[in-house]
Amino acid sequence: MLPVLAQADPSGAAAAPGLKVYLPLVLLFVLAAGFATLSVLLGPLVGPSRYNKAKLSAYECGIEPSPQPLVGGGRMPVAYYITAMLFILFDIEMVFLYPFAVNANALGVFGLVEIVLFIVTVGFAYAYVWRRGGLDWN
Repeated sequence: MLPVLAQADPSGAAAAPGLKVYLPLVLLFVLAAGFATLSVLLGPLVGPSRYNKAKLSAYECGIEPSPQPLVGGGRMPVAYYITAMLFILFDIEMVFLYPFAVNANALGVFGLVEIVLFIVTVGFAYAYVWRRGGLDWN
């Protein structure tokens, strides 16, 4: 039996059978884009438009916002940036460790060696930050 390369539509036009499987996906994207556009356009028209000073001001964890940070004479302390970099470091570590934990048996010894090398590399970064005092909260 030979494979069918193209099927004829009732209208007489030939269509590739491989593209028909993507029709539901394209329709889903069109529906999602239409819903998002409709929501953005109708929100201001349908929603309340009363002026409220509290809703228009910046929200900073329940305290009154200040024009400049209180610590450091207008500059943010470096400890905030170090904390952010540590978060990124260990967040990326978790992103790579979770898939390994799920497929540890399928990866075998090669996967084990690779994940140990990864943990050692991240361990060096952790030791460097620890020695430099990046984990001290005083």
